[in-house]
Amino acid sequence: MQSVGASLRSASRNACLSVPAHNTASSSRIFQFQAVQRRNVSLRMPNFKGPVAWLRESLAPSVREQNTKEEIEAARKQAAEKGQLSVFDSVPTVAEGEAGEEVPAWKKKTYTEHKYSTSNFKISHRKLNMIGRQIAGKPIDSAILQMMFSEKRASKRIKSMLVVAKSHAVKLKSLDEQKLVVAESWVTKGPHQFKRYDIKGRGRAGIKRHPHSRLHVVLKEGKTRAELREEDRARKLKRIVSAGLVREDVPLRNPGPAWAW
Repeated sequence: MQSVGASLRSASRNACLSVPAHNTASSSRIFQFQAVQRRNVSLRMPNFKGPVAWLRESLAPSVREQNTKEEIEAARKQAAEKGQLSVFDSVPTVAEGEAGEEVPAWKKKTYTEHKYSTSNFKISHRKLNMIGRQIAGKPIDSAILQMMFSEKRASKRIKSMLVVAKSHAVKLKSLDEQKLVVAESWVTKGPHQFKRYDIKGRGRAGIKRHPHSRLHVVLKEGKTRAELREEDRARKLKRIVSAGLVREDVPLRNPGPAWAW
């Protein structure tokens, strides 16, 4: 029986070896390999080159293509139509170069500032004054950025007010968006100071006052950050005085004390 089983196994092995290979097997493997390559390229996965080569190609620095001004303006207008425009951007309501349309009276007038304020809301004027002092004298974009990251409860309302004031100043009064500065900021008490009973012990009572206040700002065209940096650099360079080749007949600058020990 063992000899018969061994002979059957050898016969089956010889029959398998004698059968020619199927032609579609190799081609199907090639197709599978190509499909795997295409999937790796689409998913940005390591290809047959190896993970090291793939990482080198993926992390290698490349030149970024810059968009043209026309493409940037078209993208901004499309974002404005969808309502997805950033709070730091604004699109003019009247397109430049339009002819044949009558210019309104408010467009002919030259404005130098824009005043805006919040509505009266429930907050102490002392608390609101701290926010007003924080944004006073800053560029409008910097003031909006300060309110975006502020932890004060009223910062969201102040940020919305600054965004609307900037939009009005640029669109309605044609002020330069890059030069807008919060020139003035002050707080006033609201007209309504609600009073409520404050129940105390031993039959006594007091009065609780719930204050309301509002914040006012004035936007003007000021110097940009680049101009301020240039002026600061020029002022510092002007203070530097080097020693000359010939002694000057002038008093010593910054003289020291008479007794130095």
